[in-house]
Amino acid sequence: MNQHDDAPGSASTRGTAAWLTRPVTADLLRGALDLERTEHGLLPHRLPARARAQCADRQLATAESQPSGVRVVFRTRATAIELETLRTKMAYRGAPPRPDGVYDLLVDGRLARQSGVTGGDVLMVDMSTGAVETLPGPAGAVRFTGLPDRMKDIEIWLPHNEITQLIAVRTDAPVEAVPEDGRTVWLHHGSSISQGSDAASPSTTWPALAASLGGVELINLGLGGAALLDPFTARALRDTPADLISVKIGINLVNADLMRLRAFTPAVHGFLDTIREGHPTAPLLVVSPILCPIHEDTPGPSAPDYASLSTGRLQLRAAGDPAERADGKLTLNVVRDELSRIVGQRAADDPNLRYLDGRDLYGAADFAELPLPDQLHPDAASHLRIGERFAALAFGPAGPFAAEPA
Repeated sequence: MNQHDDAPGSASTRGTAAWLTRPVTADLLRGALDLERTEHGLLPHRLPARARAQCADRQLATAESQPSGVRVVFRTRATAIELETLRTKMAYRGAPPRPDGVYDLLVDGRLARQSGVTGGDVLMVDMSTGAVETLPGPAGAVRFTGLPDRMKDIEIWLPHNEITQLIAVRTDAPVEAVPEDGRTVWLHHGSSISQGSDAASPSTTWPALAASLGGVELINLGLGGAALLDPFTARALRDTPADLISVKIGINLVNADLMRLRAFTPAVHGFLDTIREGHPTAPLLVVSPILCPIHEDTPGPSAPDYASLSTGRLQLRAAGDPAERADGKLTLNVVRDELSRIVGQRAADDPNLRYLDGRDLYGAADFAELPLPDQLHPDAASHLRIGERFAALAFGPAGPFAAEPA
């Protein structure tokens, strides 16, 4: 069932005295690399503290603390579950309100309910000046009731686009942690597309869907606007236990206009070298950008088209000049060509390194059918398509992540 929890059981059928309350603790969490104790509870982070200390960029700080791929996991007979949280929602002054974050409830691995919370803080961004203001709000709770009265494994996937402080879990039956089951761990790094921008919900971002189809445990280091070949991100990938690793490189480097080709090539080599220090033989897949027509042959930066606000959806445009490619400015085609060359060069000594052209996940025919709503980010239907294709290409019989025969 795929619905918001305002149908059976959105109001508790038992008095609040029946609730068993416990704080959210590390043994109930999957997908986070660090947990920060706050005055309210636990704040999951997707980069370790050492990495966060090495960069003061607000974009990165926001993205890594939005818990894409992070879920609360436990086993229980409970028919009613409530998770108390304090969210921080992004908003842009002058733009239409962003959709509320969604919590996905999975029962024994299957999506059963969806719901959200109210209240919380608002991070108000003025895109014309860069000013940011925090508007405080109260904690809220997401509630799921009418669940089957039997022992079951519960996963509550946290919103991929809202900072979420976890306060407490309330249930009408005891909760126990689920032991690690030895499943293969897939560690993925990419941009906002990998984090899940414009996906319908946290368990339907393309990496979450691909992980489900591949039967693996996901750690998602998709960092909106911040897949920039930062050394601290490479070290986080190096130091995180994983069986399979993928890195999706390129779109943020182009739309931030961060570096030229001269810097890009050694930065990619250094990024891969660092990952290989911790994972010398793990299958490592380098994925180039999906199709994005505005930047295929036009450099960045990406710039907002404020006139588009009147349509209800902010559009982006490429603000660079195609002639600047001669000066080493990056475009997506330049990035793809260089990534393919680098992987080919390195693969001679690294047989577990592979390359995947992102246009095999979303290309020209897909853009014609499912255009990018803001010219940059795929919509919810495209996330499903990309996830299915990645699963087939990466986890399929000939893919770099194919399971070894038993």
